[in-house]
This record gives sequence, structure tokens and C-alpha cells, in this order.
Amino acid sequence: MDRVSLTKEYLAEVAESGATAAELVGSQPESKLLNSIYQGRFLSRPLFLGHEEQARIAADLENLRTVLVSLPDRLFGGDLAAFASAVGMTDLQVSAILRSRGTSVTRQARADMYADSTGLRLLEFNMGSTLGGMDNADMARALLEHPVLSRYAERRGLTYVDTMREQVNNMLVETGFAPGARPVVALTDWPSSFESLAPYMEQFCERWQALGLDAHPCHIGQLEIRDGGVWLGERKVDVISRMFLIEDLLESDEAAALMEPVLDAAHRGEVKIFTPMDSELFASKGALAMLSDEANRHLFDAEELESLDRILPWTRMVRAGEVTLEDGSRVDLLDYALTHQEDLALKPTLLHGGHGVVLGWQDEVTPEIWRERLTEALDGPYVLQRRVVPDPELFPDAEGVLREWTVAWGVFTVVNGYGGAIARATTVESGEGVVNVANGAHAGAVFHEAVPSAPAGER
Repeated sequence: MDRVSLTKEYLAEVAESGATAAELVGSQPESKLLNSIYQGRFLSRPLFLGHEEQARIAADLENLRTVLVSLPDRLFGGDLAAFASAVGMTDLQVSAILRSRGTSVTRQARADMYADSTGLRLLEFNMGSTLGGMDNADMARALLEHPVLSRYAERRGLTYVDTMREQVNNMLVETGFAPGARPVVALTDWPSSFESLAPYMEQFCERWQALGLDAHPCHIGQLEIRDGGVWLGERKVDVISRMFLIEDLLESDEAAALMEPVLDAAHRGEVKIFTPMDSELFASKGALAMLSDEANRHLFDAEELESLDRILPWTRMVRAGEVTLEDGSRVDLLDYALTHQEDLALKPTLLHGGHGVVLGWQDEVTPEIWRERLTEALDGPYVLQRRVVPDPELFPDAEGVLREWTVAWGVFTVVNGYGGAIARATTVESGEGVVNVANGAHAGAVFHEAVPSAPAGER
């Protein structure tokens, strides 16, 4: 079985049952944790992956991560600062990364992907402790409350990964704490976003408490550096779980004064940071451009290249001069971009949440606007990426009628390998270009086959 056949079979059973979206979502609307971030927007069914698909995407993402974290060595002789500058970091950001880098790069990441006729294709690779979607197991458990999915999952051997539990394991392993140690963890956001995220962070910390962490929400301005440690009120903090971003350093002149004392404390060994700032460096879209560039193909082995070719769309830094296309032809990058606007997206290398993204195929992006944005991006921290056109997914609506949605898959990697996945989706008719929760996307869980399907005659 694969994702298409599993979906078709499940939807047939839903149709036979007559179940509607309100019934299929289970108790998700009553969940304080889920509603504090998704505000009642839940998909009426999960996504599915066949066993071979799940194993292949896990292997492809492991190969992708391996080559990403090796780029400073393979391209810059081990000079992390040079790599950081090449992907678009400012001098201030480079300094922060060098002072807070870990002994190894985190294994916690989320690949944001679209599914087309060839399989799952990468849009961006997010890495670190700032990832959303760790609550996907709550969605899965709620969906399984409905007997149609419960019976289908049992019959097809479908399961899911509890990504939040894997996240706690990641934190303990990567900060050096043994299982059961129960470190004091400060889930730390940036002051300007803390007020809006605080309700979610409080719910999240309650879940972490149940999973073995002494966790408390805060923003970075509430941490004190004193007495040889980092303190949140009267609690000496063992681990800062970082929700603040490297881009926050550029928010104001006072930003460095907030962040640098915390990074200095980590550098002195007074506190652990999960995850260090270098994780964002490897999540840069500029790093993806280095992987996509034909000039670097000789650096990767056959297995790595096979994975890159399968999941990574054509991506290039916005620079004057010639580039090679997928068919091997050479073109001037800017001329090509101007004449193939509908096939390309312009993306900043470092910003998150779809900020600064210009989609050449959207009606409001006229040729004049496209030319202006390209000119502004030239030689800056921007990439051009080949458009991935996702196959629409069908979901039952409030009346049980199937509607087409555009789905972004978020596939996690963790210390233990495959870390589960989350779905975010908007209706095709909405025309929304960037699918994320901030734009009103609905969220859902992802199930996969635990073992290969038996041939039809053996079931």
C-alpha cells in the first residue's frame, strides 16, 4: 500500500459510514493544548504513508541532514563562520552562532514538503528547538476515537510516532541528562511574541512535566544571569529550550543585550541550550542551494545524490551569472527567472513562517512586481526555488462531501530516526500560497504502516 491507495480505501469506508467532519475529528476541539495554537482548525482525517514510503522518506531525510551538517567541512574547510556568511548571516548573527554552538548538530528537524506524483518534495528543512507540530500525537489519539479510523488502523497495521515524547528524549540526550533526571527547563521565547504564545507554552510545559521535565514558560528577558548560573525566579535553570530565533537579533538595537548574556552563560557551561543557534544555520535555504548546485555534486556519494535528486527541487542563490538547469542547459539566472516567473518562488534564506516569500505564480505578483523583487534580492540572502505543485488531498466536510485541500507535510527527524509527521492544509479554493498555521491552516496527524502490506491475496 502507498499513501494514495490507503487514502482511497479509507475514504471509501468513511463514505459508507456516512461520517461527517465534526464526528471524525474526535475530541480535538476540547483539547486545551491543541486549541491554544490551532484554534479549532482540525483536518477531518489523517494523512497516510505506506511502509516503503515512510522508510524511504526517513532515509532520504537522514541523507539530506548528513550532507547539510557536513557543508562547512566539504565546502569551507571547516570554517563555520565562512559558511554562515555564505548563507546570509550578519556579523552579529555569526558571532552568536560561534559562541553558542554545540559539540554536535541537533538531530531534531522538520522537513516541510509537498506531495506530487513523484512523492514527497522538499520546500524547506527546519532544524532546532523552535519547531511547531510536536503535538501531533494528541491529534492522532483523538482521531482514533472514531470507530471508522480505529477499525481501519487496526486492520491495516497503522501507527504514529509521539513526536513530543521523542522531543523530550532529544533534549535529554543532546544536553547530556540521563533518562529520569528531570532537569529544570525554561521554555524561552522572545519578549515581542511571548504574550501571544504564552497560553500555548503553558499547556506545552504541562505536557513536558508529565513526560519528566520540570518545565516552565518564559521569555528571554525574564532570565537572570547570577551566582554562576541562569535563573528563572528562584529556580536555577538546567536547560534553556530555545523558542527565540537568530533573526530576533535584528529586531532592535537592544536585542543583542537580551540574547548575548544568555549565550555567554551557555558558553561558560552554566546552562545548556536546546538547541544551540547553529541549528538555524543548517536550516538556511542558502544551504539547500549549495546542495542543489551542480558545481557541488562531486562532493556527495551516490546514495546521497539519489536522495537529493528525489526530494530537493532546483534551488539557487540569487546571483548574476549563468546557472545549470535540471536538463543540463546553461542559462542566465536573472533572464531565466524573468521569463519563467510562474515556475519559481523567491525566498529569503533565513526568515521563518513564510515571511518574505514571493510566489511568482500568484495573480497579484505582476511581472513588474516580480522584476522589482528580483532586483532587490540580487546578491542578497535570497534563493530562487522551482515550484512544486502538490497533488490535492480529499477531506470530508461538515456534510460528508469530499473537498480538495492543499497539504503541507511536516516530517520530523529525531535522535531515534523517523520522528513522525504533521499535516497543515488549506482548501484549494482559498488560493492560499503559503500553507501555515499563521495563515489559518488546519492541522492533522499522519499515520504510517508499521510493517509492509501483505499482498492482496494473503490478507
